[in-house]
Amino acid sequence: MPIAIAVTSGDLVLPAPDGPAPTAAVLRPPEEQPLETAVAQAGLLLDQCGHLVVLYPDVLPAPYVQRLHTVRSLLESERVALLPVGLPPLAVGVLARQLRQLSLSDLGPGVLASSARLLAHYVHAGAELASVARLDRVPVGLGPHVASLLPGVRFGVLVNPAPLLFRPGADALPSGPAYPTRMTVARAGPRRDGDWVTGTLAPAWQVQGVQEVSPLPGGSARWWGTHRAVEFAAAIPDPSVLYQLIASVRREECHWCGLELIGDRCGFCSAPVTAAAA
Repeated sequence: MPIAIAVTSGDLVLPAPDGPAPTAAVLRPPEEQPLETAVAQAGLLLDQCGHLVVLYPDVLPAPYVQRLHTVRSLLESERVALLPVGLPPLAVGVLARQLRQLSLSDLGPGVLASSARLLAHYVHAGAELASVARLDRVPVGLGPHVASLLPGVRFGVLVNPAPLLFRPGADALPSGPAYPTRMTVARAGPRRDGDWVTGTLAPAWQVQGVQEVSPLPGGSARWWGTHRAVEFAAAIPDPSVLYQLIASVRREECHWCGLELIGDRCGFCSAPVTAAAA
């Protein structure tokens, strides 16, 4: 059985455009699911798949995050990896889809979990927004704040791999990925909102295709500071390329739980790589 991948919202379970990809489990918030049910669900996933990797946006409400840690503690298992991701919600769904695809490979659980940080660097994530008055993810000057009060004004925001605020049509386009990607788009406003993303940005970035999903993830309004957002994420779609990328990184053995990993920290027990290993 593949390693189980879980997310914290059903709208983060994105369809796989090409090839097989196991679905992701959805771990519900405390107000929607009793603790006993949450523990039973996670325990069943562990029984079936051996290890569970949970990805969630860093804007997840504190009680929800506490619920995840409580479930892990009650299971008394280091086979559950809880991975907060500092990407917009749609990009978290794209990253989870990549891990779902890779869960079919021969990557061990430690390597798969720790690869999330590596793969996140290769996701170009941003949004087209109607207002940046409440945006705290990139520096916003006085001019954009004032412009947010004007009707019809749109802003482009890139948050990963580097923060950038710009005006579509007025400023130069942000540099795109230097490798093949496919763009995933979700919009909250009218159908015409986002035409710049799909009609201008996507061709300029030479993406291999655009996949529109609906609805906009529930956490997106909180992440962007506005309900009027067209969110996009361009990422490597080919799991074989992702596999090669991960395979090129030096592997270590976690000195605490013994799992093989990449990077500087174990995704399951959070133990850092020792200086001797590094």
